[in-house]
Amino acid sequence: MILLENVYYKYEPEGIEALRGVSLQIRDGEHLALIGPNGCGKTTLIRHFNALLLPTSGKVTVGGHDTNEPKHQADIRSLVGMVFQNPDNQIVGMTVEEDVAFGPENLRLPTVEIKKRVVEALGRVGISELVVRNIENLSGGEKRLVAIAGVLAMQPRYIALDEPTAFLDPAASTRVLKIIDKLHSEGVGIIHITHNMAEAALTQRIVVMNEGRVYLDGTPREIFAKFGMLKQIGMQLPPITELLIKLKESGLPVRTDIVEMEDALVQIRSLAGKFKD
Repeated sequence: MILLENVYYKYEPEGIEALRGVSLQIRDGEHLALIGPNGCGKTTLIRHFNALLLPTSGKVTVGGHDTNEPKHQADIRSLVGMVFQNPDNQIVGMTVEEDVAFGPENLRLPTVEIKKRVVEALGRVGISELVVRNIENLSGGEKRLVAIAGVLAMQPRYIALDEPTAFLDPAASTRVLKIIDKLHSEGVGIIHITHNMAEAALTQRIVVMNEGRVYLDGTPREIFAKFGMLKQIGMQLPPITELLIKLKESGLPVRTDIVEMEDALVQIRSLAGKFKD
């Protein structure tokens, strides 16, 4: 679906090299987390996925289309929708309905089809009741869901989200994450930038960026098993992984590559049973 071949990107006129030889393949329908320290190139990278940025050198192909070819860029942006960290940067309508309709209107779709897409998109993110609400009266979490609905109305195969739970309270974060998981279960590919390692642990695959390069790439279990390499670049581990590491360091025979709480509890209960015996 998305293929990067030795991609470099330099911001001009500053001359800052944000990507340094990134090669990456993202499969259709995949749920991928993109993590790494601040300034590692995560946001620059995902903006290449829908041709918002074009490589200084190297090649990016999306759905078989080269992003450097202007004739394909509209198709590419319909394949990969982008949700920015700050939803105010992409919300343009006065009301929820107007904003979600904006993308399909620019595709010059029939009015009946536009209305259908608005209703479907709002329903998929669970905010149908907000359809006539003024944007300025929405909470931060509701705005984030409106931004996702606006992208969904374009019917993309992938959605790239830049820290979708940033600055949200726990309840709003949980709601957004549940919607993202639901969309993936419906067949939408998800690329998810996050600093929250517990969120990353819920995905199928994690790509760790550092200094503009791919530092690690694997399943959550594979990535968190390399906790020494993560700590070397200043990354935090999920709390459950930290706990298991401390138990292992204390001499207990536990696995440290577990990423789900239920699996960890099974292991801890097993240890408790052995001590009881």
